Formats: sequence, structure tokens, C-alpha cells
Amino acid sequence: MSALVDAPVRGPAGAVARAWARLPWWGTVLVVYAGARLWSAAVLVGVAHHQVATLWTGPDPSYLQYTGVMWDASWYRQIAEHGYPATLPLGADGLVQQNAWAFFPLFPFLVRGVMVATTGPWYVVAPIVATLLGAVAMLVIHRLVVVGAPRAVAAHPGLPLATVLLVSVFPSSVVLQTGYTESLALVLIAGSLLALVLRRYWLMAGLVLALGFTRAVALPMALVVVVHAAVRWRRSRLGTDRLRRADVVGLGGLAVAAAVSGLAWPAICGWVTGVPDAYLQTQGAWRGDRHVAPFVPWGYAAQFWFGGWAPVVLAIVAATVVALVVSRSSRRLGPELFSWSPLYLGYLAAVIEPGTSVFRFALLAFPMATITAGLPSARWRRPVVLAVALAMAALQVLWAYQLWRLVPPSGWPP
Repeated sequence: MSALVDAPVRGPAGAVARAWARLPWWGTVLVVYAGARLWSAAVLVGVAHHQVATLWTGPDPSYLQYTGVMWDASWYRQIAEHGYPATLPLGADGLVQQNAWAFFPLFPFLVRGVMVATTGPWYVVAPIVATLLGAVAMLVIHRLVVVGAPRAVAAHPGLPLATVLLVSVFPSSVVLQTGYTESLALVLIAGSLLALVLRRYWLMAGLVLALGFTRAVALPMALVVVVHAAVRWRRSRLGTDRLRRADVVGLGGLAVAAAVSGLAWPAICGWVTGVPDAYLQTQGAWRGDRHVAPFVPWGYAAQFWFGGWAPVVLAIVAATVVALVVSRSSRRLGPELFSWSPLYLGYLAAVIEPGTSVFRFALLAFPMATITAGLPSARWRRPVVLAVALAMAALQVLWAYQLWRLVPPSGWPP
């Protein structure tokens, strides 16, 4: 019986298993990511067959058209091809209208550089660049879990790859292959956290500055730095770590970089347009209530989406997040990974108006995937992770059909 159990698997399945075992860590990451993106591509192609004509595409658009110019990708294309307006557009009511200043420049300018080098059009280059950046992000996330959560990885050696799997198939991970900034933001956030774990503070400062021109997440990242500094200070007081003068200088430089990261783009927006609060006014153009007030939008937005069930839905979501954050799996993470998700999600709750974009924004809280993958016991870990991954992959169909597919109102486009 033992010989039968220990006998190697033969046939095609055995060949695949042996080939998988020979792959280096980065090879397994790229295979998992590529498989997830192929599935998402199939989902998008299928949903595109049900897409009617829009301002951006005709009916039944091609894969590249559907990923390259739909929704906010058209704003990024406008930035790449024409830059930003020198003045804010105003409506008949005198209020600022939706305009390109709401979107950060690093991704469209990066794609613009590739367009110039290759002579390729936006709708071809942008999805390809985003997909490749997503691959880089998965490699960095894998490495971050290895060095940033050693206790968790010791308890679950497959945790880094499980994290990559769950992030790669997250319902809104479809945007990792569209003309959106999520891929670049994932690279910079994971890279910043990895540099912080490795105590390469000046490298992190550069990444945080780049992040300030990609997404408005400087505040939660700065708070993670505070957590890291507090942990190092406490350990130095206990004699288990040495906080050198160079470390203090580096952490001070990080504080400056985080401040610049958070203020630079709104300041540039105000300077170019001549309107000091141009960025806030532009953000307000996308809101049901133009006033940008912390936490307030959740009340009316939740009522719009869920009606009388709004309090129940919000309570369930909040309870789930809290349960994950305080779980044993979460406590096994290092302080940087442990703190990023709750700080980032709390920041989102304070500053955004909840809508369809919230599912995309949640993708950047990727350590929640690490926590989820670490919850089951060793006996059930693999089947549970695979079941969660399959459920997320299935939900991609719902996300793409309900949120990516545009159903124009009657008489639209005008």
C-alpha cells in the first residue's frame, strides 16, 4: 500500500506536476497570473458580445477596444494624447465639470512613452502595459509576503503563491489588463511596503513619490510608516533592534516624501489652472453631493444602492473586514502588511463616494488575500483557497457584465 501511495503520478498529469515542481518561484507566479488574465480576457470577450454602441466603441467591440478605451480609460487616453486642460471647464451653473485633472499622470505618460517608442495606438499599448505591470506587481507581492510575513509563511509555506492567486482572480482584477492605473498602483504600493520591510527607506521614498502621481493614497502609506517606526523604536528600547542615526534620517526623509506625495498633484492642478482648490472641485464633479466631506457619502450612496437594506449591508461589510483584521491569520503578518489594509480601507471609507469604483479600489488592499488564505487549518487550506479562487473567478463574470458593460439610457449617446 505504501508503495502505491508513494508512486509518482504517471501520464500527462504527472508530466504537468513534474514541470510545475521544476519551476522557480517567479515562474509559478507568472503562470498563475497568466492563467488568471486569460480567464479575464475570455470573460471580457464574452461580455463584449453583449455591449451596445457607446461614445467609446461600436457594438461588440474587440478585446483591445473594450479594455483600452472604455470608461476611465478614455480619460487616460485623452491625457496621453492631449495632456491636461489649462483652465477648468465650467457648466452653465458655473460649477466645475468633469475633466482630466481628476486622473493622475504617471500611467498615461508611461503609456505615452511606449506609444512613441512603438508607434502603437493607445487602445493597443495601454492594456498591454497594464497587463505587464500587473505581472510585476504579482512578483513583488509574492516577495513581500515572503519577507514581510515570516511567521505566516512558516505556518503556511504556500501562502505567498496563494496570495498571488487570490489577488489575480479577485472579481475586479479584470482591470489589471485594461487602460486603468490599478496595475501600476499595485506595483508601487507593494514595492513601497517591500522597501519598508527591508528598511530601504530612500528607495521607498522614491516609490512613494511616484505613487503620489498614480493614486491618492499617501495618507495611509504615511501611517504605515508611522507604525513601522513605532515598532522599530519599541524594539530598540527592548534591545532587540538597533535604531541607527541613518535609520532616523531615512524615516524622516520618508515623512517628507509622503507629505510631498499627498500634496504635489493637487498643488500642480491648482498652479496650472489658477484655481487653488481645482483638484477638489474636479473630484466633486463626480459626486452626487459636490461637497467632499469624510464618511458622509456612505449614507446617501448606500441608500441609493441598497435602499432599506443599506444599514444591514454596511454592517455586514464592516464586520467582515474587522473579523479578518483581528483574526489569528492577520496577527501573523508583519506590522507593515498587517497595518496597510485597515489603514487603506479606513481611508477609503473616509474619502470616497461609494459606487462601482469601490470594487476596483478594494483590489489594492491585497494583504486581505494573505489573511484569507491563512485562515483555514492545514488540512483544509488548499481546498478552501481553491474554492475561494473559483468563486472569485466566477464573480468576475458578474462584475464585468454588470459594471464594465455599459447600458446607456434611452436616447444616449446624444
